[in-house]
Amino acid sequence: MLTALSRRLSFSVSSSYHVRTVASAASRPRPPPAPPSVQRARPSPRATKAVISITPHAVQRLRDLLQGPTPRSIRIGVRNKGCAGLSYHLDYVDKPGKFDEVVEQDGVRVFVDGRALFSIIGSEMDWKEDALSAKFVFNNPNIKDACGCGESFTVGTQP
Repeated sequence: MLTALSRRLSFSVSSSYHVRTVASAASRPRPPPAPPSVQRARPSPRATKAVISITPHAVQRLRDLLQGPTPRSIRIGVRNKGCAGLSYHLDYVDKPGKFDEVVEQDGVRVFVDGRALFSIIGSEMDWKEDALSAKFVFNNPNIKDACGCGESFTVGTQP
């Protein structure tokens, strides 16, 4: 019985030794080293053109509004109104909305409603005063049609 136990013991020792030899790192060929990873340069933020430009007269009028007893900013938007379809809408606000675009020029900030961006982009905001009225005027290159009184406009796609 002792001889059978010693055979088992020697077999198990030799087989575990054999397994260790096969599993050792020195006996296996090493895989080729990984190629160095390519580091791509991260894109840097580029200066973009503002959604609207503001004339010096409009900047001065906006500064006057901000120096009033309740300083507030202006938010520009469009609404479905008038005979041509869209009309500019100005609101006094304290802070921008979630999707508003902030336009800062000459120290004056104006917020543009995110839903109005496609209708307003590329426009120029001006302040006009005459004997009968004083108002902000928008020179918009995207206007395809306007009503006779000039209160509403249509923005269309170019053919």
